[in-house]
Amino acid sequence: MCEILVTGASGHVGRHVFASLSAAGVPVRGLSGKDIDLLDPVGLDGVETVFLEWPAPNAERAAPVIELIARHTRRVVFLSTHTHGFHADIERLIEHSGPSWTFLRTGGLAADTLGMADQVRSGVVRRPYGMARRSLIHERDVAAVATHVLASAGHGGVRYALTGPEALTQVEQVRVLGETVGREVRWEELAPEVARPDLLRAWGDEEYVDAELKAWGEFADSPEPVTNTVRVLTGREPRSFREWARDHADAFR
Repeated sequence: MCEILVTGASGHVGRHVFASLSAAGVPVRGLSGKDIDLLDPVGLDGVETVFLEWPAPNAERAAPVIELIARHTRRVVFLSTHTHGFHADIERLIEHSGPSWTFLRTGGLAADTLGMADQVRSGVVRRPYGMARRSLIHERDVAAVATHVLASAGHGGVRYALTGPEALTQVEQVRVLGETVGREVRWEELAPEVARPDLLRAWGDEEYVDAELKAWGEFADSPEPVTNTVRVLTGREPRSFREWARDHADAFR
């Protein structure tokens, strides 16, 4: 039986995709995100479908990997976003590479708030755009959709928009995190230009930082949309941000 290759198999989403496919008896192999550049024809032997996560905001590095995948497989399911330009570049590469494709476009991942953990523990979160409303999605819901798409037919050429069940401001997110761990946490609004150097030190890439700041600014003016894709594809309501916070409370204590 042909296998599915899950890249990013040790990451927030990929590890759940790998575990779910394995539990269902689907032939699957995993590759960590940091090893994606090591992919070669031998690693694709017997693989029909690739679940692709790309770890770095650089589509040029992705091009040879996508070309290799296209030569040896029949289908690509790409974990994308609608906020970062490099994901759009990779989508274009995949579209023109040949195999059938499906794009899972997330907005904000709830796991992105792990970057606030140190500040939550200190009792003060200092960031810009506190009124930015994001429909953050639990990584398990992304993985559930990915597993369904990987294990079934009829998704070729489809772009799925994946979100959580509600749009919360960043201030509300911080309040939920504080309530979950039993600590009062306040928000301190920073100007984007003041926050940018700290975000750059934390995330290490100017393109990524600027894309996040741009998205936050846009969602402060107009909330991130909420979709019903998770429910339609998996048959269950997506988990709330509060559920995500309970699942990851130890990271904020």
